[in-house]
Amino acid sequence: MGREQWKKIWVGSAGNMVEWFDWFVYATFAVYFADSFFPEGNETANLMNTMGIFAVGFFMRPVGGWLLGRIGDRKGRKAALTLTVTLMSASAILIAIAPTYDVAGYGGVAVLMLARLLQGLSVGGEYAASATYLTEASAPEKRGFASSFQYVSMTAGQLVGLGLQIVLQRNMSDAALHSWGWRIPFVVGALGAAIVFYLRRSMLETEVYAESGAAEQEDRGTLKVLWQHRREAFLVMALTMGGTVAYYTYTTYLTKFLSKSAGMDKSTASLVSFCALFVFMCVQPLAGMLSDRIGRRPLLITFAVGSTFLTVPIMTMLKHADTFWPALGLALLALVVVTGYTSINACVKAELFPTNIRALGVGLSYAVANALFGGTAEYVALWFKDAGAESGFYWYVAGCAAVSLIVYLSMRETRDIDLNRVAAAGQPQEWPQQAGATTVTPAS
Repeated sequence: MGREQWKKIWVGSAGNMVEWFDWFVYATFAVYFADSFFPEGNETANLMNTMGIFAVGFFMRPVGGWLLGRIGDRKGRKAALTLTVTLMSASAILIAIAPTYDVAGYGGVAVLMLARLLQGLSVGGEYAASATYLTEASAPEKRGFASSFQYVSMTAGQLVGLGLQIVLQRNMSDAALHSWGWRIPFVVGALGAAIVFYLRRSMLETEVYAESGAAEQEDRGTLKVLWQHRREAFLVMALTMGGTVAYYTYTTYLTKFLSKSAGMDKSTASLVSFCALFVFMCVQPLAGMLSDRIGRRPLLITFAVGSTFLTVPIMTMLKHADTFWPALGLALLALVVVTGYTSINACVKAELFPTNIRALGVGLSYAVANALFGGTAEYVALWFKDAGAESGFYWYVAGCAAVSLIVYLSMRETRDIDLNRVAAAGQPQEWPQQAGATTVTPAS
């Protein structure tokens, strides 16, 4: 991989890291500010209300996937990536200055809601732009490896958030964190976004987009063209379902699960998440490289089989793992299984669409599935807990993985698709020939 390609991956990943730092610190610090925006009462109910607002951000993501995906296809990947980080900076500032319930009543909730809507808009577009950019910026035989840096950077953003949380927990009193300390990460996020905005202004456009002629096509990045590729769009939604539920279960929800359900103190729960996520981040490129050698489907199938049959026992044991090492071992097992999805899902989705609709196709389809399943995962988990049937959530996660398993078993391999030859809408799409299979032209 050449120096120019590494530069593209670095700039795209750095911005993605800041985007997801801002996105995730809302979830990781929710245990501290949940009571600040609602009247005193049931702690679990207040956390559910706060995570309900978190879920609202996910439902804005399809709008972001459509709007910024359209910009990415019509104006270029660079334009979309620059706009996403601008929106994220604005949302982080709003949360940092949001008034509490004691100061402004439900006015603080309104500010929080606006900020989450902006974050949803931004992150919905970020996934589309970064998945497309990282896939297109790499050499054909390195796409799995290069696209794995999307989750490397996403996880790095969460690690920075968790690391900051651990530092604050060890240097501030619990009362101070609940009072005002939770605002610190949002100030940090806004500053980081400003730095990335500067970096992205000088980033290079991908050669695949620049040489494809997509910029001259009048109908590029439109819903009309996407409808002609609806089969691929529905495929993206189906293959996302199990992966996004499992990912949010073992990342953003893990700390709260360990502290609220397993009875672990908050600082130890945060340390478990930090260590598990660090290992998870490191194995992403290894799995990406493996997919470049053996294909994408074997990894996706491994993830789905593992999540279908291991989720219930892992979550059951995690609930009784009230010390560091057992909890870390179980979290690592779960995240290694999830790696089969996270390491390659970006390139698999990008490989399904032609250049003139790639950003919109990936962004909108993924965002819809993420809003329905990823964004609601924590709320569903807390709902089961509040209803006294927490184990029902374990079966829910396993069921979502089982649905995706059916999709992985029936879909074709995408590793050898030439991004420069994936046809425009209405033309036959070139798919790699699999051993023992007949040539199939997907319906458009």
